[in-house]
Amino acid sequence: MDLEKLLSDRLAQAFSAVADGPVDPVVRRSQHADYQSDAALSLARRLGRPPRDIATEVFSRAELADLCSAVEVSGPGFINLTVADPALGRLLSRMAADTRLGVAASAAPQTVVIDYSAPNVAKEMHVGHLRSTVIGDAAVRLLEWLGHRVIKANHLGDWGTPFGMLIEHLLDLGESEAAHELSVGDLDSFYKAARAKFDADDAFKERARRRVVALQGGDELTLRLWRLLVTESEKYFLTVYDQLDVLLTEKDFYGESYYNDMLAPVTEELDQLGLLRDSGDAACVFPEGFAGRDGQPLPIIVRKRDGGYGYGATDLAAIRHRTRDIGATRLLYVVGLPQRQHFEMVYAVARQAGWLSPPAMAEHIGFGSILGSDGKMLRSRAGDSIKLVGLLDEAVTRAADLARRKNPDLPEAAIADVARAVGIGAIKYADLSTDRIKDYVFDWQRMLSLDGNTAPYLQYAHARIRSIFRRSGIDQFTAGPISIGHPAEHALALELVNFGSVVTSVEHTLEFHRLAGYLHTLAATFSGFYEHCPVLRAAGEVRDSRLALCDLTARILHRGLYLLGIATPDRM
Repeated sequence: MDLEKLLSDRLAQAFSAVADGPVDPVVRRSQHADYQSDAALSLARRLGRPPRDIATEVFSRAELADLCSAVEVSGPGFINLTVADPALGRLLSRMAADTRLGVAASAAPQTVVIDYSAPNVAKEMHVGHLRSTVIGDAAVRLLEWLGHRVIKANHLGDWGTPFGMLIEHLLDLGESEAAHELSVGDLDSFYKAARAKFDADDAFKERARRRVVALQGGDELTLRLWRLLVTESEKYFLTVYDQLDVLLTEKDFYGESYYNDMLAPVTEELDQLGLLRDSGDAACVFPEGFAGRDGQPLPIIVRKRDGGYGYGATDLAAIRHRTRDIGATRLLYVVGLPQRQHFEMVYAVARQAGWLSPPAMAEHIGFGSILGSDGKMLRSRAGDSIKLVGLLDEAVTRAADLARRKNPDLPEAAIADVARAVGIGAIKYADLSTDRIKDYVFDWQRMLSLDGNTAPYLQYAHARIRSIFRRSGIDQFTAGPISIGHPAEHALALELVNFGSVVTSVEHTLEFHRLAGYLHTLAATFSGFYEHCPVLRAAGEVRDSRLALCDLTARILHRGLYLLGIATPDRM
């Protein structure tokens, strides 16, 4: 049901006949017609013919009569395509009857591991965790809907030297008092108190160091106290994920500790492969093509002189486990752009070791920073990282005020539901509607606006359509045949049939701003349709067809926003 693909396939056959070989017709939406192909221009040099002549011959060979009402060659050799209204009606009727809105599940489903969120035990989640969590959640939703087997990997920081001081501080407080402090979510105070002792008290520092040795050695008491820290922290993380409305659960926690037993075998295998080198202070791997500013090769530290392991060893163990044991063929790491080089080095070593070989591939899904109005990293007035819970609470509070002003007749219970959907949705959409590799400025007024490219605008568009059906008196609507006649219907139809093409593109690029942009364009186009084409005041088949267009638009807005992790209230 992908119109762009249908047109491409028809033109590809004609281009291939003219060029005596396969040709991508490069079909795109156009301001000069519904679609345009400019492939003749790039073929001109290869064939030694004027591009307009090539385009004219392709036009004469292409079988487009059932799809297009007009096909013309323009300019130096563009092929302009105007889609026929009956063809749009047929495509939309099939989409409306399909629970998947014309988007087929993947014909070649993969096992995909998505590594994202990754907070640290005994530390509260802050605004720096927002982008990884939101982008990762959208990737999970999209790829699962397309039929892939998706494994969510929340790579917790739950191991290493800080746990010596944390466990000693826990013992100083007493287990019950420490458990209470952690259970109320005051993780930052706990961590800061432990850190202050470590920095100021040499005796405490020595105890902490001995405790790390005991932890790494598997001491039973130390492990039990460590598990208490991890368990209470995970409970807190789950409350944040619930508030943020993401799909992460306790089954998705894969801390650094999960890979501990794999580190020695990974090191041995690297050594047997001849990749491990002694640099004096550590055993390292030096992947080819990576050098520092001084021109010296950059290392991945695998094992330190004291027997401990570097972060690189854990990342390598994770890749080896995910490809060998889980059978993953697509590994996605949703981590900030500053970590790009580290992960590229890890991937290079994994390829050298044979753990990351076709069809398996790893991708760094990098992203920029969230900035304040001053253009600097978003922080509190005191200069600290903003706690994520506080940010989400403020979003819901602001959205509740907006809901009361917009619809004062809504009951308070309904306002609470709308406020959560709109407030959390606004934060997510502000992130996902931005090209993820770019920084963006956090602006409450803009992200909660009912105008422009925002979540509230799209949520309101969806609620507005649902109100049409409430006013119509139809309890259960079943779409019948859709017919296109008015130019505003034609414009809306072109956007609706483009849904599958957009989703398929984002499946590969994970550029969610393209899906967000599509949904905004769809909502704006629907507004034009609703202004020019009466729905409930129309009669007979025209009314039924326009109701079907309304319903299909609402369903696509609902599904598209769901894929971004954003709720769609029926009333606002």
